[in-house]
Amino acid sequence: MLSFLFFSSVLICLCSCASGAAVRERKPYVYLTEDTSKFILLPPGAIENSMDMAQQVFVSFQGRNLFLNAWVKADETGLDMTLLNELGATMGELSYRDGAVSLSSSVLPGSLDPGYIVADFQFCFYNAPALQQALEACGLSFESTGNSRRILQGKYVVAEIEKSSGSVRLINHARGYTYTLKGDFE
Repeated sequence: MLSFLFFSSVLICLCSCASGAAVRERKPYVYLTEDTSKFILLPPGAIENSMDMAQQVFVSFQGRNLFLNAWVKADETGLDMTLLNELGATMGELSYRDGAVSLSSSVLPGSLDPGYIVADFQFCFYNAPALQQALEACGLSFESTGNSRRILQGKYVVAEIEKSSGSVRLINHARGYTYTLKGDFE
């Protein structure tokens, strides 16, 4: 369930201190560049292909590397992700349904905005035309060729995605992190 991105912050926050917060809900948008590009999360129906699978997630942020497992279920009704440590213990659950993003965890920091994880997931696994329209609405451009995708602000590459049958890699240049997801993405 992390293919949707443990992306962008969940993994980053796993390296931080624990929080006692049980459930955090956030508005369905995130800022992609500073506070100028407000990306409104797409509805779940814009997903390219439904998935219900285990994934391995590798995250690199500020010189730190992190590995975790996730069970990701994503289809036209929503996104549900269960984050697991290497021993299989649940570290948190993320949900994106009915326009609301929520994260339930007693381990992840309260400052973690789960909307960034959902956004990264969408950049990797949602339909290119829907992404292009949403990104243009917030002043960015989107390129999709074969197994590569790029989000740009002018000539500056905000993020890039490379996909293969068993791996998806997202590099967020604006925020300085990288996700590599391993799973059966065919």
